[in-house]
Amino acid sequence: MPSVQVQTLDNKKVDTRTFSNDGKPIIVNFWATWCAPCKKELSAIAEVYDAWQAKTGVKLIAISIDDARSMNRVSPYVAGQDWDYEVYLDPNGDLKRALNVNNVPHTFLLNGSGEIVWQHNNYEPGDENELYKKVQELAGKK
Repeated sequence: MPSVQVQTLDNKKVDTRTFSNDGKPIIVNFWATWCAPCKKELSAIAEVYDAWQAKTGVKLIAISIDDARSMNRVSPYVAGQDWDYEVYLDPNGDLKRALNVNNVPHTFLLNGSGEIVWQHNNYEPGDENELYKKVQELAGKK
């Protein structure tokens, strides 16, 4: 994971190098409030996230690529969802550029050492099942 500054929903700066999950897998999902497939994917995962966490210990970090024009919509949108995720803003696109994200949704899976081991672009219903299989493999749970 590159070292880039992102910000929390209450405007605190966070270095992405500090993202950790006690050696367990981390899903990093790039999304935007204007992206319908992004919101569908995060909502689909939200429905099964508790079970995923219970079985594998996985953590999901949602990175909004909304820019200065639309980032004020992120916090109210997230507040209205039942998402139990860490949500960060990448308003200048620094992390997006560092990871070569060209369009959203773009999902990365990191192993316990923070290395990217899998990534997926776009979203079709059911894609979350493939993601979960990868999470299970990483967590050593089949």
